Amino acid sequence: SGADMAEANQLKDEGNAYFQSGEIDKAIESYTQAIKLCKDKKVLAIIYRNRSACYLKKENYTTAASDASRAIDVDAADIKALYRRCQALEKLGKLDMAFKDVQRCATIEPKNKTFLDTLRRLGRHTTILALRILLKTTFSTDSRVQNMFDILMAEEMEKDKIEKAANNLIVLAREDAGAERIFQNNGVPLLMNMIDSGKPAMMLASIRTLSGMCTGHKARTMAILQMISIEKLCSVMAIDNEELALATCNLFQCINDSLTCGDKRIYGKEEAMVLDSNKDLMTILLSLLEMVASKKVSGLGRDQALNLLTKNVPRKNKKENDHTKTLFLIDHGLKKILKVCGQIPDLPDQLPMTDDSQLIASVLLTKMYDDLKCDPERDNFRDVCDEYIKAKFDPKDMDRNIHAINVISGLLQGPFEVGNAMVGRQGVMEMMVALCASEREVDQLVAVEALIHAASKCSRASFIITNGVSLLKEMYKKTKNEKIKIRALVGLCKLGSAGGDDYSMRQFAEGSTEKLAKQCRKWLVNPQLDTRTRKWAIEGLAYLTNDADVKDDFVEDEPAMKAMFELAKSKDKTILYAVACTLVNCTNSYEKKDILPELVQLAKFSKQHVPEQHPKDKKDFIEKRIKRMLKAGVTSALTVMVKADSSVLTDQTKELLSRVFLALSQDVKDRGTIVAHGGGKALIPLALEGTNPGRVKACHALAKIASVSNPEIAFPGERVYEVVRPLVSLLATDRDGMENYEALKGLTNLAGFSEKLRVKIVKEKALPEIENYMFEDHEQIRRAATECMCNLVSCKEVQERYLQDGNDKMKLLVLLCGEDDDVLQIAAAGALAMLTAAKKKLCTKMTVVSTQWLEILQRLCLHDNPQVQHRGLVIVFNMLNSDDSELAKKLLECEIMEILSVIGKAEDNLKRQDSIDVARMCLVKGMDLGLIKPFTS
Repeated sequence: SGADMAEANQLKDEGNAYFQSGEIDKAIESYTQAIKLCKDKKVLAIIYRNRSACYLKKENYTTAASDASRAIDVDAADIKALYRRCQALEKLGKLDMAFKDVQRCATIEPKNKTFLDTLRRLGRHTTILALRILLKTTFSTDSRVQNMFDILMAEEMEKDKIEKAANNLIVLAREDAGAERIFQNNGVPLLMNMIDSGKPAMMLASIRTLSGMCTGHKARTMAILQMISIEKLCSVMAIDNEELALATCNLFQCINDSLTCGDKRIYGKEEAMVLDSNKDLMTILLSLLEMVASKKVSGLGRDQALNLLTKNVPRKNKKENDHTKTLFLIDHGLKKILKVCGQIPDLPDQLPMTDDSQLIASVLLTKMYDDLKCDPERDNFRDVCDEYIKAKFDPKDMDRNIHAINVISGLLQGPFEVGNAMVGRQGVMEMMVALCASEREVDQLVAVEALIHAASKCSRASFIITNGVSLLKEMYKKTKNEKIKIRALVGLCKLGSAGGDDYSMRQFAEGSTEKLAKQCRKWLVNPQLDTRTRKWAIEGLAYLTNDADVKDDFVEDEPAMKAMFELAKSKDKTILYAVACTLVNCTNSYEKKDILPELVQLAKFSKQHVPEQHPKDKKDFIEKRIKRMLKAGVTSALTVMVKADSSVLTDQTKELLSRVFLALSQDVKDRGTIVAHGGGKALIPLALEGTNPGRVKACHALAKIASVSNPEIAFPGERVYEVVRPLVSLLATDRDGMENYEALKGLTNLAGFSEKLRVKIVKEKALPEIENYMFEDHEQIRRAATECMCNLVSCKEVQERYLQDGNDKMKLLVLLCGEDDDVLQIAAAGALAMLTAAKKKLCTKMTVVSTQWLEILQRLCLHDNPQVQHRGLVIVFNMLNSDDSELAKKLLECEIMEILSVIGKAEDNLKRQDSIDVARMCLVKGMDLGLIKPFTS
């Protein structure tokens, strides 16, 4: 056998020599003979590995793979054999197996470039593969899924069957296992067929199903993107169909979330390499930018493309460091976004747009500008805008000029300081003056609107005031065109309200403000005027209602108010801010500056200007206005406004709506009306997101409603659980006493409603806060906190807290029972009665925590308020029942015994019957325990 081994080794070396010189057949022959003779496992493995290389060269892949396998059986980490088997398997089309081999190679030698390239190639080119490995799936057939697709793709099929199949598919895709089933059943190509069918309902079902499949699963999402191109999805979003545009926008959001952070699975290093999604994310970003300025895209599609950019490009949190996406967007897309701002719907050959497109573009510009970190970045942003606008100015072409001025309007509604800088550039103001004097209506409209936007920040509007007022007055007087008249008027209103709500700072002559407002109200109720023009009437009122006479007249004019509410509910949402401002003015719910009397004296003495309050801004007038607004249906308008898309409903607007809600809910009697029109539900989103003051105001309004309404009616369904967190947030120590108090009242009402709500309140960490307020000096807050605790003690977790040692919770309850305040005593004694009934140990603990316990208990039992007395006697009964015989004995040897006898022997009496019954039960218990001898008559 030694001779055999020597010969085997010699044959192996011969084979190697033949292989080197390219004589593959001879090499195979030598290796084959060597295999017959070789008995050493390790040497045998090497020979198989070498023969595998020969078969690869001969393109005999099956044998190459099996030879390599023989070598791998001996040494699982044989990297050469693994790589050869990978090459063979790839040629045989067994991509998933090939991928596994190269994965092992790359794990053993992570720096080997060949392995990494193969790994990437196999990962990227073979969708099914990246999937099969990562999704650990095999393609199978599932009759239910097949059946759905068959129904959907059938030529002749009843409509309701198709709808049902489509819905089933969407629902199935929402769960991971269902999405998996669709995927394994060759679902993606079928979903593509549905998109290609061109039937909106089919397309919609397909897009919604894909959204489910792409949620929270990075590998599957990337696979789907390789099958259905990003371009294809963009073309669906570009169609002029609102549902489709929204659904595709949602699909892109799901894709983005899965590719960035939404997938919670833990992937290994190699898998993470296959799943490098940066390329896909970049492609999506560039494709969305293409859509922004493309004529082939509908207005709805454009809005969604802009919305996606707004949502996913600027940082959500300034603490994150990376803002490269924003810089990339400025380099590759800022001019495209400016192009949208510059469109003039009244001219031919413009991009298709909706009423919201330009506002959404302005919001995106603001977010991009706010995301910048340093002055050079901001200067660059301004320079790009400047360059774009300059390039458009053309003395021979009026259309290009108004495009440029409209871009400035867009910037003034977005990053104001950039817009302001543009207005100050040489030639811009002159251009506006020229446009105002133009013969064409469209030129005048664009110029006036730009002037209005430039005037909106009054403190900085001095430059515009000096030039603008005379221009606008001129136009207002001369023009016969209502559209221009109304806009000129709004400009004058804006410039006129520079003094805020200060009554003595009037820009206009006495009485002219009311005249202007009357004109605005007339336009508002005129159905002949187009919506955009009537919208400007509301813009005017938003400024004019700073004046108390105007507020009062407007609220008296019910048709005008109702017309505004109807417009607020209409499709066009760019109006929301103006409506919200008007409502804030009418309810006087804006931030009020406190005026110190000493300063007023000082100002008068030094002949300085003193702000004054208008008589109609006094409390009784405001209350009357609120009642009228509620009667005219303000709540239902607000509930519709809250549902608007976040791109139009800015945090600023949300804050205004919260202020209005809080003002409306001041009077307890009005809260039912607010609830009846859906106001309770509408407040929840306002309380959860927005500016800090906005959230607090919404939470406060929620607390007011929660404290007096039936939770089931005010917050139907699961909504009621969402109310808990906003209320708990008002318990923070930095909130004011009124907010603390109303939050406690609201939580008391919720806690009394169901065990599930009590558990939710405990989960939201409200207990330490509530306990804190039970120590409060302010008696109403202390009372509210104790009542809240009383409603919570039936919850197991709360009882556990009272059982713990090392705190004063139990002591506090005992001492509160001794306070001289019936309401407080009812709550504290009620809580003690429930605690001692639930946990016998607490009966004993009660006697240890305070030396005054017995005296306090006697005072409860002798109390002249029947409710307090009843609770005291229940505590005594619980103590007798507590299996602590010492305690029972102690109780029945002191005055408590006499008290029980007196009450128990009393005549039946409706008012005190509860107390009498409990006293008798105590006496019976005492007899059972043998501590009281039965009395003989």
